[in-house]
Amino acid sequence: MSNLNALIGSRICHDLINPLGAIGNGIELLGMSGVATDSAEMTLVSESVENATAKVKFLRLAFGDAMQDQIVARREILTTLEAIARGGRLSYSWNATGDLPRMDVRTALLSTMCVETALPMGGDIEITLDQGRWRIYAQNDRLTLDPALWAPLSKGNCPPDLSAAKVHFGLLLEMAAEAGQTLSLDHGADWVSISF
Repeated sequence: MSNLNALIGSRICHDLINPLGAIGNGIELLGMSGVATDSAEMTLVSESVENATAKVKFLRLAFGDAMQDQIVARREILTTLEAIARGGRLSYSWNATGDLPRMDVRTALLSTMCVETALPMGGDIEITLDQGRWRIYAQNDRLTLDPALWAPLSKGNCPPDLSAAKVHFGLLLEMAAEAGQTLSLDHGADWVSISF
């Protein structure tokens, strides 16, 4: 991916996060001024803002520009994944300690997005870093691997005719290469794994 495309992704996320933060701050101010914020309507607005903010942060990490020396704080990753999982069908087990290189985190999150597509009914995705080796893994009886997406990827090719919802399949190989990583894909009847 050209640096320009990554910068576009970063810019979009940056421009969206500010108004979302303002809405969240507005809800807090309403609560401080005595307006009831525990109603079903206000709770829905608060939860929606929190979820949208987490998704934008996730997308910024997954699609945004990354430099070789950039580091991502572990706490930022954990809070983002926890907020995205809240109330959803997917959960994330982040098994990597310490702050990490942004390029590796980007590759791990793009891999996570690919694994998410194999879990239409939900499930847990384990993201593990052990002795310098990343592994993104999920096991589920209702695992669904679309051959049009996974077969080309496993051969080191970009899947053809990608929709916007599946763009991460088209970026994963390039982002891994930019991070100096080589992907390895493996799966069984009820599990899938992406390693690098």
